[in-house]
Amino acid sequence: MGVLLLSLTMPHSFPVYPVISSTVYGGHGNGIMGRNRFTVFSCANGNRQRERNLLRRREVVEHICLLKANKNISEDEEKEMLDYLYTSQYQMRGMVAISLGQISGEANEDYTHAVFMRFGSKEDLAKLYENPPYLQVMKKHVLPYCHGLMNVDYESEVEDDILHIFRKGEEYNYGVEFVLLIAFVEAAIGEAVEDALMSLQELTEEHPSLILQCTRGSNFNGKTSEEYTHGAVMRFRSSEAFEIFLSSSRYRDVWESKLQPIARKTLAIHFCVDPVGTEIM
Repeated sequence: MGVLLLSLTMPHSFPVYPVISSTVYGGHGNGIMGRNRFTVFSCANGNRQRERNLLRRREVVEHICLLKANKNISEDEEKEMLDYLYTSQYQMRGMVAISLGQISGEANEDYTHAVFMRFGSKEDLAKLYENPPYLQVMKKHVLPYCHGLMNVDYESEVEDDILHIFRKGEEYNYGVEFVLLIAFVEAAIGEAVEDALMSLQELTEEHPSLILQCTRGSNFNGKTSEEYTHGAVMRFRSSEAFEIFLSSSRYRDVWESKLQPIARKTLAIHFCVDPVGTEIM
């Protein structure tokens, strides 16, 4: 089971990743969206309608769950775990998108699988942790095969367009999900962190041919992930786009001049996204 994971403590270097295919899931949920004050960036092929939409934002709440699967997990057990997690979206009102899969690359910190979920509000997300069908999925089909997990939750905004809110359409059927978690030093929290994240935002906006969408925000989940203060999720159009972006000099410059100097620790993972069925488990 391959995993690509970057976990760094200061000082740390610029991350460059090989891309290795893995079993993954990508899809969409349903729910009602609200509005928010937070800043976000969303990138894709532009036209006049798209430019108008970029001026309008819709609130979303992002949920990231990283799992540490047992070393002796079988292929059938892994498939069952991912199938149940993926189809749990049909039992949860307020979830508007989901993708998950086996992390690509070499193992670090034992994380092997990642789950990304999008909700319409913090209230919708709160229901996830109390949802009986989801709790049953975790109890019977996830935790027996894992020896640890971490959750990160943050508020953000996306382009006010149904395809990008719900991550629907042909563009979202394939690609690479890139998750970046950062623990900023306490003294930098505030203007320095906002400046660093804004630089990352501007960078992604320069590459609409590579990146479909990107969100970022401050982690408000203090139960399982106090270690990381912020999270970001980027959806790349393809493995090739992912490689081009992370090996670019502009990304290197932003990483080394803006993020690295104020980051105490970072964790970066990615997994490939392919279309899947919708059979309910």
